[in-house]
Amino acid sequence: MSREFLWYIPNQVEPGHRGDDAVPGHNSLERLTELARLTEEHGWGGALLGTGWGRPDTLTVATALAARTSTFQPLVAIRPGYWQPAHFASASSTLDELSGGRLLINIVSGQDNLAAYGDAEGDQAQRYARTKEFLQLVRRLWTEENVTFTGEYFSVERSTVATRPVPREGRPHPRLYFGGASPAAEKVAATDADVQLFWGESRDGIAERIDRLTTLQAELGREHPPLEFGLRITTLIRDTTDQAWADAEAKVEKLAGAQDALAQHSRRFKAVGQQRLLALAEQGEVLDDNLYTTPGKYGGGGAGTTWLVGSAEDVAKSLRKYADLGITHFILSDTPYRKELIRLGDQLLPHLA
Repeated sequence: MSREFLWYIPNQVEPGHRGDDAVPGHNSLERLTELARLTEEHGWGGALLGTGWGRPDTLTVATALAARTSTFQPLVAIRPGYWQPAHFASASSTLDELSGGRLLINIVSGQDNLAAYGDAEGDQAQRYARTKEFLQLVRRLWTEENVTFTGEYFSVERSTVATRPVPREGRPHPRLYFGGASPAAEKVAATDADVQLFWGESRDGIAERIDRLTTLQAELGREHPPLEFGLRITTLIRDTTDQAWADAEAKVEKLAGAQDALAQHSRRFKAVGQQRLLALAEQGEVLDDNLYTTPGKYGGGGAGTTWLVGSAEDVAKSLRKYADLGITHFILSDTPYRKELIRLGDQLLPHLA
């Protein structure tokens, strides 16, 4: 199975995300277009667009970038509740049609400022039950006509989406990526997602989760092609191993002195996936060959909690070992985003071809 390599565009109103360059117009259409075009020029398949209330709307940004590029695939992060299924199915299939079938979707069910856009959050079981309904209904709206659906959270009656996603062999509609490490989340992934995204856990942890998800697919009865697996992680490379570690330690030292980062980090402890990453630091500062766990102690959250550090050869070797476990989708990043997009595209990706 071929491997996919995507970059990350944070889609933030405020500059300086995770040490990014705080340049004027950092989130302007011109700047975002430059980043999207650079992914095309430096070997990337596209980029994940970050989401959350207070960020620009991801589907709108993706539409603008798709119009200014030719091969760039936006992986658009969206939230059930912010979107209603029929509205989302229509908007996303329109973009997929206009872009020639380049749209990818990342379903996010984690915490957000839901009340700000009129949503409410139940307990974890309710949150993922709603996500499951959302996924099932959107798939039907993309591929069927006159859809009638009555669920606990969503319903439609004789609904037909006017525009259709661009179908290709093995791709009836945009691929649905999904995260989450709780048992409730894994059950949804096993039956209704196309790609389960992992954060940067140790290889033993990833292998354990792939085995569990593979078993769940059989136990729960999956109707779709087998679930695929992806890795979202920070990758810090330099010309030499020693220089990479020196720069990584300097970055962590800077994180350690940033009180704002610590405050932001403290709000992320609840997610099961985040807890798994933070627990890795108890096993050691460096796991496997070059998985750096210390950033998580000082404000690194999500994909910034653990880093793969080293020369391009070092990091490529580690990514190939994840691929040997069954990972076929990779979403990589480091800051400053523009500089590292080019560096990793030119120096790392050729080792992974």
